[in-house]
Amino acid sequence: MSSPLSLLARNPDFRRLYLSELVVFGADWFIMVPLLVLLTDLTGSGVLGALVMTVDTGLNALLLPYSGTVVDRVNRRTVMIVANLAALVASLLLFTVQDAGTAWLALLAMAAVAVAKAFYTPAAQAALPNVVDPEDLPDANALAGGAWGIMVVVGASVGGVVSGFAGPYACFAMAGAGLLIAAFLTSRIRRPLQAAAPDGPPPHPFAAIREALRHIGASPRLRALITVKSAVGLGNGVIAAFPLVVAAYGVGPAGVGILFAARGAAVLAGPLATRRLLDHQTWLLPGLAISMAVYGLAYATAAFAPWFPLLVALVFVAHFAGGTNWMLSNFALQSAVPDTLRGRVFATDLMLTTIAISISQLAVAAVIDHVDPRHIMVASGAVTLLYACGWAIATRNRTTP
Repeated sequence: MSSPLSLLARNPDFRRLYLSELVVFGADWFIMVPLLVLLTDLTGSGVLGALVMTVDTGLNALLLPYSGTVVDRVNRRTVMIVANLAALVASLLLFTVQDAGTAWLALLAMAAVAVAKAFYTPAAQAALPNVVDPEDLPDANALAGGAWGIMVVVGASVGGVVSGFAGPYACFAMAGAGLLIAAFLTSRIRRPLQAAAPDGPPPHPFAAIREALRHIGASPRLRALITVKSAVGLGNGVIAAFPLVVAAYGVGPAGVGILFAARGAAVLAGPLATRRLLDHQTWLLPGLAISMAVYGLAYATAAFAPWFPLLVALVFVAHFAGGTNWMLSNFALQSAVPDTLRGRVFATDLMLTTIAISISQLAVAAVIDHVDPRHIMVASGAVTLLYACGWAIATRNRTTP
């Protein structure tokens, strides 16, 4: 029986796509982590850093409906390469951020990075089924589902270390080099990244978006699938409380790093450990409901953990379920949506997820200075758990499109 790792060895096109995604995710962390520290040092405030994060998520949400249309009508290989090169240029702009007077340029640079990601991400997700044989799609999703988790552990931690020793500008240079490598890897993919475009002139972007929304609206199963990641997204704001929660255990800044590392390791482990769920179509929707519920329950319980190691274990469990949730929903969407609509449907899926994360982050930011951080953990977990229960009730018997 084949395994996810064997797929990397025997399918060079998937290997190039997968490595390209790893490099892009890693470059994101090599930019964001040092930049947040740099902006705080230059301005003496965390406001600009918060605005950078808001621009990063907000622009993604705004652009995804349009970028999904482009991904369905323009060569996906071209879209991904241009997005990588645009992010590379933006990373070079960060070298102009040298003092408080030029710190605002970071917003411009990160806006460009966000635009690039808004095109790259749905293109890569929509292209995945085209670079593997149908029987290998579950294994491909198990690996792709953990790619972000790998780079949370590697990219964020290594980026922090490099920034500490060599400074943030060295990190920006390494991120730029990585993006160039990602563009090269994508250019080397030989299989077509999409089916042939339909004959005739491409529809107006808004008409194309309406076409995708009609397709989603006509299928109860698709409506369920594009709303599933929002559960974890609505509980995602809890990570902003990590520094305050850790303070109660007296483990210092290292404890925050441990929690983020546990989060990344879990996102990697979840898809690999639960990959066999993808072999059983009837397990997908129940598996999605369970993964949401486990995420919420783990965080609600973590608020009462008397020992730091138990807190770490519960954070791992939560994001193990979150990574599984991401893999299951991506696989189900790839299997259910025709290639000509896949970019737009994935863009809609990502948009809803990004909006949910933004709502969660804003809610936590509004109360974090006034509420016990453990109460934030309970509330975040409870929101996801309640969402999971409502979603499970609403989607019962949705086993067919």
